[in-house]
Amino acid sequence: MFKTKIGLALTMFGLAAMAAPVLAAEGLVVYSARNEQLIKPLFDAYTKETGTPIQFITDKEGPLLARLKAEGAKTAADLLITVDAGNLWQAARDGVLAKIDSKILNANIPAHLRDPDDRWFGLSIRARTLVYNSKRVSPAQLSSYEDLADPKWKGRLCLRTSKKVYNQSLTAMLIAHLGEAQTEKIVRGWVANLATDVFADDTKLMEAMAAGQCDVGIVNTYYYGRLMKKQPGLPLALFWPNQNDRGVHVNISGAGVTAHAKHPAQAVKFLEWLSSEQAQNLFADRDLEYPVNPRVKPHPYVAAWGSFKQDTINVAQSGALQAKAVMLMDRAGYK
Repeated sequence: MFKTKIGLALTMFGLAAMAAPVLAAEGLVVYSARNEQLIKPLFDAYTKETGTPIQFITDKEGPLLARLKAEGAKTAADLLITVDAGNLWQAARDGVLAKIDSKILNANIPAHLRDPDDRWFGLSIRARTLVYNSKRVSPAQLSSYEDLADPKWKGRLCLRTSKKVYNQSLTAMLIAHLGEAQTEKIVRGWVANLATDVFADDTKLMEAMAAGQCDVGIVNTYYYGRLMKKQPGLPLALFWPNQNDRGVHVNISGAGVTAHAKHPAQAVKFLEWLSSEQAQNLFADRDLEYPVNPRVKPHPYVAAWGSFKQDTINVAQSGALQAKAVMLMDRAGYK
């Protein structure tokens, strides 16, 4: 069921024929794949500052995109907020996002973290990096994503399922840098080195690592932050790979104005506000992510993990090469 703050009874939709929800004419309507507890404080802060009311519906990214496509010009949504550049790339490809001309967004958000055609913009950064058991691995033993395919890690590697978009995006970026043949060789090496079956999520992976089931893995930094806040004594630490070449793979949560927005000018202003120094920490800190605006420092808890060089290839490649990445992982036996 969709969550909504407008007290309407929304039923499960049929994709063939869906009536647009009857929403208030004033203010903004946001479709969000981010959880309510992460985004509502932002909406409330913006409303308090500007007087602009924000109504929202939350759901998984797939159903939200399907909803936007089915509603077409009848949609009430002014903005789409979601995670992973691959999902934003797909939304733009499906024609549900509008091109935006904003000097403010271009100034606040680095070029590699926004759509080359200005249809979506990153709002926070999430690094997908290495995590290791600090009792069993020395940082000197670690170097790169590629190195995890080395036989020295046989029976020592943990991975999250390939079905999750985060790993699909990482593999897509490896294809962009190294080509399909070399990337497939690396992924096959990962599979050969697995200590156990793949995990449903990063948290379970790290809990297994702390329990000694494996020594090294790949996770999103905010999952590490959440777990370590709850259990600070776990023998886990982060490592920033590929610092001598392209840098750490990063992805984003981001947003775009819908192609049929009823309040496009207001929607752009809200996006600009989200990219501002005023709003960036509020957006990033709640989920232990990194601000996308380079003028804003991360939360002290996040900053304590250390600085790193990030891969500056445009994150749109994670969408453009996602289909190839999925097929490659399937060929390599990565479940």
